Amino acid sequence: MSGMARKFLNHLKSKEFREYLMSTHFWGPVANWGIPLAAIADTRKDPIFISGKMTLALSIYSLMFMRFAWKVQPRNLLLFACHFTNECAQLTQGARFVNYYYIQGEKKTNEDKS
Repeated sequence: MSGMARKFLNHLKSKEFREYLMSTHFWGPVANWGIPLAAIADTRKDPIFISGKMTLALSIYSLMFMRFAWKVQPRNLLLFACHFTNECAQLTQGARFVNYYYIQGEKKTNEDKS
């Protein structure tokens, strides 16, 4: 076994890693991953179902928690990645919302479906 692999396995067996797995620094972000995964799945749905207010609220929420995850010591990069992913998904949904209701127009879209 190479030195790098042995070092990695020793890290996985360490008390510090076990404590990390039992901490809110780990489980909080894991639980939060449902939000960006749902937002990514929603990008396949018709834009008529997008709530502009909720998309804006979730964008602000993710920006605030990205800052928190970066500022907290030790930095919580798992939480940062979760909210970065959610921010990207919410911005995508926001663009779809603006396109549907303000640029393309709801009526034009409904005419295309007929």
